[in-house]
Amino acid sequence: MIDVLPQTDLSVSTVAEIVRLALAPVFLLSGIGAFLNVLAARQSRIVDRSRTVEPLLLAARGAEHDRWVGDLKILDRRLRLIAWATGLAVVSAVLTCLVVVLLFAATLSRSHFGDAIALLFIASMLAIGAGFAAFLLETTIAGRAVRVRSELLQHTVDEGE
Repeated sequence: MIDVLPQTDLSVSTVAEIVRLALAPVFLLSGIGAFLNVLAARQSRIVDRSRTVEPLLLAARGAEHDRWVGDLKILDRRLRLIAWATGLAVVSAVLTCLVVVLLFAATLSRSHFGDAIALLFIASMLAIGAGFAAFLLETTIAGRAVRVRSELLQHTVDEGE
């Protein structure tokens, strides 16, 4: 029978070295997981807010109706940005997993996957960077959308009533 993989000396020190090399990408995966939790929480809050606004929009007329439409448009844009950030973070996580797999595969097969590992890691960093950029844009839009209407700031209560 022909061996598919060449015989390798998998000493404890060899495996320990691979694990040591794989630790940085594994820590990166933990950070990406935390980022995904933040994105999921924001997405949930946006969905809850849109469900609150929808009946208010349907019951409103005139300027109030237009204001609720504007709010829903902002919420829709924020949801799209969160979806992009989530997708990019997941792509980054998958690429990082491939880096770890290739680190082990390269040692087991005594192959030279250095270029592939480097390119996958670069792609992973580009994906998570783009995800952070989408997140920054979403948080910027969210911050700008929180406006207190001027009529509320000037509202006074009549003491006689």
